[in-house]
Amino acid sequence: MTPEPHPATELEDPNAEPPAPACVMCFNASDASGAAGLAGDIATVAAMGAHALPVVTSIVMRDTADVFDQHAIDADAVAEQARTVLEDVTLAGWKVGFLGNADVVSAVAEILSDYSEIPLVSYLPNLSWLDEDQQQPYLDAFRELILPATEVLVGNHKTLQDFLLPEWDSERPPSARELAVAAGEHGTRYVLVTGVMLTGKLSTQGPEQYIDNVLASPQGAITGEKFERFDAAFVGAGDTLAAALAALLAAGSELQAAVGEALSFMDQSLDAGFRPGMGSIVPDRFFWALPPAEEGEADDGGPAEPGPDDAKSHGAPRRVH
Repeated sequence: MTPEPHPATELEDPNAEPPAPACVMCFNASDASGAAGLAGDIATVAAMGAHALPVVTSIVMRDTADVFDQHAIDADAVAEQARTVLEDVTLAGWKVGFLGNADVVSAVAEILSDYSEIPLVSYLPNLSWLDEDQQQPYLDAFRELILPATEVLVGNHKTLQDFLLPEWDSERPPSARELAVAAGEHGTRYVLVTGVMLTGKLSTQGPEQYIDNVLASPQGAITGEKFERFDAAFVGAGDTLAAALAALLAAGSELQAAVGEALSFMDQSLDAGFRPGMGSIVPDRFFWALPPAEEGEADDGGPAEPGPDDAKSHGAPRRVH
């Protein structure tokens, strides 16, 4: 139910400016493909009704298929970007993505420590494209300096396993709770684990495959969503989920409700995704703002494919990729 606005009183200024939306500072790489990085953060935060404060930590050379290289920004320049804005704007949330190198991790952690009461959502992408001599110092610094300040760590199941439990040798993959225990040893309160593979009942095409997405603490799983899996390559999903969650927490949403809404937003963004180049599909963070296609027609004049609303109206589970 939408609350009724309060009637104006003599004490209220009719010419007063409306309150600003919640402001979320996003530390992330510049990604010229627009699929992930700061471009994805800005679009996602805006779509959630908040205002993004983007701080460039690195310039990533990539297209929609592959990452080729990166140029890290000087750590002092990163800190100056952030502190200049923080002296002016009231902050309600943080989102950390790819920070470039260990020096920048240290600079960002110092800033975060000055605002420890503000919730931080940290996203750990797959960094297998980095050279080993760059990757390991970065991950060590992230583990030591960013995790202690993190409210929710977001990441793919395999990426978090390699990061948090590198010596895991069991035949079964670690549970979300076990990952949360490992993250909790470094001070992180919750993990949001995506891409947990599940196998459902048999169908005519073989076993049905599902993806589980679980919010967990060291005490156990808290909430999550199970989506049907299908084969498609996407880029930017993790940044979208983490930025949506950061915006919702900044706006005052309770954690479990925020996780459910962020997962739903990511799911629908991916269902409405598009392929701007020859590589992977990019999430459409403004799927909700586009007019529906004419019945029986696609945008290019071809046959229409079922959209996310069509799937839900027929009782099909939502899908994440």
